[in-house]
Amino acid sequence: MKRSEEKRLETLSPFEVKNTLINLAQSHHEKMMLNAGRGNPNWVATVPRHGFFSLGRFALSESERLFTEIQGFGGHPQKTGITDRFNKFLKQNSTDEGAAFLEEAFSYAVNTLKIDSDDFLLEMVDGILGDFYPGPDRMLTNCETIVGEYLRQELSAGCTPPKGHFDIFATEGGTAAMTYVFQTLVENKLLAPGDKIAIGVPVFTPYLEIPLLNDFRFVEVEIMADENNDWKIPEAEVDKLLDPAIKAFFVVNPSNPPSARLDRKTIDRIKNIIETKRKDLILLTDDVYCTFTNGFVSLFAAAPHNAIGVYSFSKYFGATGWRLGVIALHEKNAMDEALQNLPSDKQAELHERYASVSLDPSGMKLIDRMVADSRTVALNHTAGLSTPQQIQMALFALYALVDNKKGYYKKTAQSIVKQRYHTLYEHAAVPPLVPESSEDNAFYYTEIDILQVGEKQFGKTFVDWLVKNHEPLDFVIRLAEDKSVVLMPGGGFDAPEWSVRVSLANLDDEAYGKISIKMRELLEEYDQEFRKA
Repeated sequence: MKRSEEKRLETLSPFEVKNTLINLAQSHHEKMMLNAGRGNPNWVATVPRHGFFSLGRFALSESERLFTEIQGFGGHPQKTGITDRFNKFLKQNSTDEGAAFLEEAFSYAVNTLKIDSDDFLLEMVDGILGDFYPGPDRMLTNCETIVGEYLRQELSAGCTPPKGHFDIFATEGGTAAMTYVFQTLVENKLLAPGDKIAIGVPVFTPYLEIPLLNDFRFVEVEIMADENNDWKIPEAEVDKLLDPAIKAFFVVNPSNPPSARLDRKTIDRIKNIIETKRKDLILLTDDVYCTFTNGFVSLFAAAPHNAIGVYSFSKYFGATGWRLGVIALHEKNAMDEALQNLPSDKQAELHERYASVSLDPSGMKLIDRMVADSRTVALNHTAGLSTPQQIQMALFALYALVDNKKGYYKKTAQSIVKQRYHTLYEHAAVPPLVPESSEDNAFYYTEIDILQVGEKQFGKTFVDWLVKNHEPLDFVIRLAEDKSVVLMPGGGFDAPEWSVRVSLANLDDEAYGKISIKMRELLEEYDQEFRKA
């Protein structure tokens, strides 16, 4: 590919560049293509899915108790006696894996979470049938309780969970959650065009792209992690948050692409800044990869008063197609307080905006405004994630809650990506920047700096020649076109321009050894060109 074409591609999001790379790889060696670009896991959590389909069979049997005189029709399930009928269903299907899980999940919901058994089953049965609009529209009542407990377990595993209740909004995946958060913060005058926002980088590309859109026009301040120190954030970078002009701090934790979580020292420093100097700072933390580490502490758990939490079930449970995400806010939070302290003219404007959906618009919480904004306010009556999606989300959460003591699922998921990390670097030309023993890395992705690798293999003069004579995208383009390996360019994530992101989730273990070998081969080909030059 010509250098001018590569320069044009560099203006695109890495997710769009990926499509070009796939086309190049497929056009030459489609059957041999190794696509470690996008982070779609190649596993699925089977037990909660067995539970979903078993619950579906029970729900249909409940529906078919009514309208018996009309073939092919069922009615709305009835609450009276539903627990007895469910227990009978479990006995009749005692050898079914899904029924066995439902029995455990039911016991946990009723005995540990203290949810009324009839209420729980009616919500689950109605929800999986999808025979009513979502109600409450923000999230089904018992599903919210279950997912809230799951978030407490996973986001505050290394500290005392925050006291009080989480308000949760079930969304169409983490990307929808991000969209709703940005939109509502602006609509409600908590952020405005021209405001400074800090972003922890490297980061998932949309966090860099969304703030620059005409809808927002924020000024970005990068909080840069150090690739030479296990991707930890230096104190001087954290202290940028002391600037009162910075209105919000957005972070993916563990990060994407480096997969590094915020260490306790960094979390404590941010918490101290908020408690002593920046009580008005808004935190937005996207913790989708948290379950791939142990003893995880989210900013949402450390500073719940100032944090908006975003979580997606997609990666951990192999459920990207389900589109399951949540936004969580503590019941008492700085954003709701800020709404009450807005100037009177802005409060009047917002009162008018939400007057059609609430008799007390001024008293609406920020998270409930997100629900209304997600349907352009006027369509608030049809807001909410589809109820079958919410039921699968609750079953995923219950599975993790039930499994917590054994930890089988978590240990296995972690071991899958860690083994692939080992295989990748076992065949690589250089050791990994982050040791396999690191407790602060999720190992879901890894970032490889091609210039660092090149310098260690072939020297500084070679690297200088490479940078002068080739665009940063040239490496990933030739890797796709000549070697049928698709990786994401790291520069699009605000990682080093000549770095690549490798997803450790979506290919079988042995493929990562092949990827390392292909990368070494390509670097050797560059070196041959350098020697001729």
